[in-house]
Amino acid sequence: MKNWLVRLIPPRPSFAEDITAAESATMDAHAKYLRGLFERGVCLFAGPVFDPRGVYGIAVLAAEDEAAARAFASADPCVQAGLQRMEIAEMRLAFPPRAQ
Repeated sequence: MKNWLVRLIPPRPSFAEDITAAESATMDAHAKYLRGLFERGVCLFAGPVFDPRGVYGIAVLAAEDEAAARAFASADPCVQAGLQRMEIAEMRLAFPPRAQ
C-alpha cells in the first residue's frame, strides 16, 4: 500500500471568506465523503491549509497505486461538482499518524 497526498484547490483564493450557500452544501458533502474514507482507513488525515495566499485542502490517502488514489479523489463531491481541482503525488510517511 502506498500513500498519496491530494491537494484540493478551490476556485478562488477568497473561497473561505466568500463561499456561497451552494458551495457550502458541496463542502458539507465533501466532508462527509472524506469522513467515510477516514472510517474505512483510506484517508489517513485531511484538513484545510490556511495559506495566506489562499486556503486549500489536503488529504493523505492509502491506495495500491496512483489510479486507485485518483479514483478516490475524483469521487469527492467537490471534484465531481467542478468546485475544486486536485493535484496528487505519492508521499512516503516518515512519521505516520498514531491511533488516538
